[in-house]
Amino acid sequence: QLRLVESGGGSVQALGPLRLSCAVSGFTLTFACMGWFRQAPGKEREGVVNIRSGTPQGYADSVKGRFSASRDNAKNTLYLQINSLKPEDTATYYCARKRCTSGLSAADVTDWGQGTQVTVSS
Repeated sequence: QLRLVESGGGSVQALGPLRLSCAVSGFTLTFACMGWFRQAPGKEREGVVNIRSGTPQGYADSVKGRFSASRDNAKNTLYLQINSLKPEDTATYYCARKRCTSGLSAADVTDWGQGTQVTVSS
């Protein structure tokens, strides 16, 4: 069964860190194109980072310098390290398998995780 299961979200204060996890089953991250996305209330779902063959390719302007994607091959798990959280980072964060492109379009996603909620207070 192909599955993507996010975890690590929660309620935190601004400027704090979080690490989100995406445990993957059914395929190997090393050869996959992936993305982290997020959706704030009343907003469109937006791409956070594009990942090709397990390697981050580019970050959204709103998160550059603060967010960092990585993986653990042994655990077949993708991570999103979030530093210096801002209230505007409040959103549901999704891990996703996607077509291999240079962009972050949600239209290219083939499989979504269930999402994990991140709430940042100021």
